[in-house]
Amino acid sequence: MRLCLSCLLLVVARLTAATQPNVVVLLADDAGWGDFSFNGNRQISTPHIDAIAKRGAHFDRFFVQPVCAPTRAEFLTGRYHRRLGVYGVSVGQERMNPDEKTFADSFKTAGYVTGLFGKWHNGSQWPYHPLARGFDTFWGYTSGHWGEYFDAPLEHNGVMKTSQGFIVDVLTDKALQFIERNQSKPFLCFVPFTTPHSPWSAPAADWARFKDKPLAQTATQTDREQLAETRCVLAMMENQDRNVGRILAKLRELDLENDTIVVYFSDNGPNGHRWTGGMKGVKGTTDEGGVRSPLFIRWPGRIAAGTQVKPIAGAIDLASTLESLAGVKRVGDRPRDGRDLTPLLKAGHDADWAPRQIFNIWGNNVSVRTETHRLDGAGNLFDMVADPGQTTPIQSKQPDLTKELIASVDAWRKEMGVAAPAGGKDKGKAANGPGKSVDPRPIHVGFREFPTTILPARDGEPTGQMRRSSAAPNSSYFVNWTKPEDAAVWSVEVVTSGTYVVTLDYACQADAVGTPLELSFEGTLLKGRITEAFDSPLKPEQDTLPRPRGESSMRDFRVMTLGEIRLESGKGELKLRATDIPGKNVMELRRITLTLR
Repeated sequence: MRLCLSCLLLVVARLTAATQPNVVVLLADDAGWGDFSFNGNRQISTPHIDAIAKRGAHFDRFFVQPVCAPTRAEFLTGRYHRRLGVYGVSVGQERMNPDEKTFADSFKTAGYVTGLFGKWHNGSQWPYHPLARGFDTFWGYTSGHWGEYFDAPLEHNGVMKTSQGFIVDVLTDKALQFIERNQSKPFLCFVPFTTPHSPWSAPAADWARFKDKPLAQTATQTDREQLAETRCVLAMMENQDRNVGRILAKLRELDLENDTIVVYFSDNGPNGHRWTGGMKGVKGTTDEGGVRSPLFIRWPGRIAAGTQVKPIAGAIDLASTLESLAGVKRVGDRPRDGRDLTPLLKAGHDADWAPRQIFNIWGNNVSVRTETHRLDGAGNLFDMVADPGQTTPIQSKQPDLTKELIASVDAWRKEMGVAAPAGGKDKGKAANGPGKSVDPRPIHVGFREFPTTILPARDGEPTGQMRRSSAAPNSSYFVNWTKPEDAAVWSVEVVTSGTYVVTLDYACQADAVGTPLELSFEGTLLKGRITEAFDSPLKPEQDTLPRPRGESSMRDFRVMTLGEIRLESGKGELKLRATDIPGKNVMELRRITLTLR
């Protein structure tokens, strides 16, 4: 009897899976269109990623934004990121407004189990956290990049944990466990990989294959390519491909392959000058090479193997497409900018598909793409069919089209609230990015449904002589804390009045023991002292190559409990300072954590 019941339950589970397909989304971080053997790179082998394209659909011209957080926000919502409150990649500028809904919300409401394993990059605290945006479980990091790729500290549902191994392997392990655990239920598994984003850290065996490898295919601007970094990227990509293979193998092992939609793409162009098939532009630019990404979608029996999609598409299309493919009703009613790509997946380039324009922006630099042309940020027009490398501007030959696209850009700027730069097209510093000023929206503290709030140095402001450990706020910590007027400050809004346990992640020398510390918020004080030294060394052994100058060298941090503080609801500055400094430095501070009791 028990055997019959078990068989019946298995049949019901399989029927449910057939009507509600699983979804696995794989997202590379900083991989360019040319970083795959499927796209003609003969210097690398990515057979598992290639197999998704060969056994499903591949898009010829798929566009994302020039940098990480904007692309991720558009993918999650189907709306241009400037509508969402996202305009940068750090110091809070990456946060999506809390009233926006994601496609993960749709899947969760439809009964899916949802999990995210990797880099989030659209807000660290509730209600910006992944668990507030439709995901049931989260393993990874919320920052724009992570400074440790081996034995990295990672977050699990709001709690920092230690890990063992290479970060991509570790997070793939977590995804595999999620799939195995939920094999009898419909699931959404989002795996935003860490690589090939810097730091330049690759597993030794992967690096050994590439460290002395001659490179015949080089960057469009050959003189700007750093060959050692390219080799490290290729090594990291082969590791990533191997982990994609592990996920695909798990689906086969569990007999879920035919019931699972698998999607693979990248979040922006290459993070450096390397081979892109002759395209102009890299990460951070709105030229073709900076915003063109692979898009591979596989669903055996539903999407024909070898389908090639010619019409242009973008990350803004994926939310509607996945909901449509899975038969999931959308949650939220704000107008989307993207389209449902299902007709293209069914009919390929033969689909009846209306012409469209796709916009790209970084800072004030706006570019627009049609099926055949691109108007760049300086107002130059290029025929992308005849001149895919953007070598010859043709606005003088096609003035009417140029005028039409300039008008489209102006209208889009107005709709998105993006001012035209002073001095003409893309003049001035704002064209290169939004700057590093901390976003004025306060960080929320003290939700009962998510009582722990992590306040990393990235989201705070150093005052006095205190500074960040690097120019890039992501994965940084506060250093040079030498004077009583130095302080670490976070703009917060306490949601729930109550008692909060305060911990610090710190490192310090022996002469700092006994230093009196004071945490303040709107007249309320918590006083404590450093009771134990923790003088951890930097960890250069993490790096295959020296990391970019703007990124922090990492060290281990110890957790100390400062004490408990009563916080009343309201907005204000949370400030940590030392009232006396007996040693040379107070500490290096990675984060403060507040937990509502």
